[in-house]
Amino acid sequence: MNYLEPNEIIDFDKSTQIRNLSGFILSNSKDETDFIKNAFEYVRDNISHSADISGKIVTCKASEVLTAGEGICYAKSHLLAALLRSCGVQTGFCYQRLILDDENAPYLVLHGLNAVYISEVDKWIRLDARGNKPGVDAQFSLYDEKLAFTVRTDKGEEDIPDIFAKPDINAVNALTCHKTLEALWANLPGNIHKIKNTAYVSTDF
Repeated sequence: MNYLEPNEIIDFDKSTQIRNLSGFILSNSKDETDFIKNAFEYVRDNISHSADISGKIVTCKASEVLTAGEGICYAKSHLLAALLRSCGVQTGFCYQRLILDDENAPYLVLHGLNAVYISEVDKWIRLDARGNKPGVDAQFSLYDEKLAFTVRTDKGEEDIPDIFAKPDINAVNALTCHKTLEALWANLPGNIHKIKNTAYVSTDF
């Protein structure tokens, strides 16, 4: 299945560190749903969002994110997908278009998060491992979404209602083409790539 495959970015097949960590989290979980929750909380809480710590490097591949211990939203979603897929949990990528900063950067940029298939309830749910801080409180929830950001449609923000099997090309290019966070922050993509990869279109979000 596409939502289980490794690739160049979701590189758990080449990373013993990712497989060891996912195995450790799994062994300390009660069941698959608990494993998903624990993996999500690990990435949310133990991998810093680069902007929150004034980070110095740009990470992209899941293995890079885990080694560095930091990444922006796209990168953190890559690591969460790698941890979950390595243990057979279907995981995809979702995006929102949000205003970067109401005062200083009032334009729309792409924000990345994950969708995970929960077999216990037979549905996909979205999880945002961006990392919590004052004003941001993303949580694991099977029924009521608790994402990092609320979409403000009155300001032009929007949810993109697709679950992609691969990370969006524009997001990956942003991470791989800019070597500093300053350059990355000035060139965040404003939308997904127009030619979509394989996606599951959900009406539940």
